[in-house]
Amino acid sequence: MNFLDYITEQKNTHMTHIEDAVFRGGVNGARESIMALRSVRDMLKGEQDGSVSVKWDGAPAIFAGTDPNDGKFFVAKKGIFNKNPKVYKTSGDIDADTSGDLADKLKLALKHLPSIGIKGVIQGDFLFGPGDVKTKKIKGESYLTFHPNTIVYAVPSDSPNAKDITSAKLGIVWHTTYKGSDFESMKASYGVDTSKFRSKDVWSQDAMLRDMTKYTMNEKELEKVNGHLSNAGKIFNKISGTTLRTIEANQDLAILIETYNNTFVRAGSVIGNTTRHVSDLIKWISAKYQKEIDKRKTERGKGTQKAKLDAILSFFSTKNKKSLKFLFDLQKEIVLAKLILINRLNKLSSVKTFVKTNKGYATTGPEGYVAIDKIGGDALKIVDRLEFSYNNFSPNVLKGWDKGR
Repeated sequence: MNFLDYITEQKNTHMTHIEDAVFRGGVNGARESIMALRSVRDMLKGEQDGSVSVKWDGAPAIFAGTDPNDGKFFVAKKGIFNKNPKVYKTSGDIDADTSGDLADKLKLALKHLPSIGIKGVIQGDFLFGPGDVKTKKIKGESYLTFHPNTIVYAVPSDSPNAKDITSAKLGIVWHTTYKGSDFESMKASYGVDTSKFRSKDVWSQDAMLRDMTKYTMNEKELEKVNGHLSNAGKIFNKISGTTLRTIEANQDLAILIETYNNTFVRAGSVIGNTTRHVSDLIKWISAKYQKEIDKRKTERGKGTQKAKLDAILSFFSTKNKKSLKFLFDLQKEIVLAKLILINRLNKLSSVKTFVKTNKGYATTGPEGYVAIDKIGGDALKIVDRLEFSYNNFSPNVLKGWDKGR
């Protein structure tokens, strides 16, 4: 299956991690995860043309373009897709709805983005504004750096990019295009054509990776990826379709499973024995609801929470527990294949990435990548979650907004 340069008709405000799609998307979600990884593998084998998107760690998300209702230029945050869309066409509009650093960035975007020639509506992430670009020496080399969030982006000081960054008033990476007669009906397509953007005031980056043949996988890497994907396919065939459809139809349960798994991610650990993981999940759900039961002062309140717990626990039949064990096995194979592919994709980046610690700069990978699978057409995140979670939550890693950075 080929990657496509488009996502679903859903608005691009949230994407699922590729290993979590096995819970969120049912049969198609599980199949989609495997097929998306196969697509990345084929690209990195040099057998298939295509493009992969890099996730940049910018903030905030910026929407900009022409309001189809009145033809006026606007900027917006994610409220653009509310029932009553929030779009800002003047500084007064921004002040009426936002404040502080967010307001300053939106005003900067409103001032400079009309000059680049946006057609329709596009979405990106804010990277830097006035005063955000610093000259730093990292590991013996001179870089221009900007630090919008967790990751520090570094461009060699003597590169053509450095000259463009120095003259720019703001930097944004663009990743999604929207088309439609109104905000409610707009369809999203992954990728933004930045080739015609002409403004020295705006450093516009395209998030897509196109040269997938420069760093093809070696035989050892390919053998490992094929092994994990083969195992994933075999495990997938053991999982009951009824179990998958039941979880897909009960998103409260899917979210509980994801939340439990995320406790391992935040702790920097991986799932071990999957049979025990299922048993521990049931205990965790029971304890979580028991806390809610204990909080209630009336028998009626306690009974409501008890009923919710009983409804959730009714899923865990012998058959479903067996399939759930296989689902966790499937996740593990997807994650192992994913990490090998991420390691190879990281070599394609033209901008170096670091995190800043109290002891200096440490090399890290980009936030991650985005995969688009033909079967479900959905955009899925490919992220080294243990690394990025550590960077996000460790007190040793300084964020872009930390004082004294």
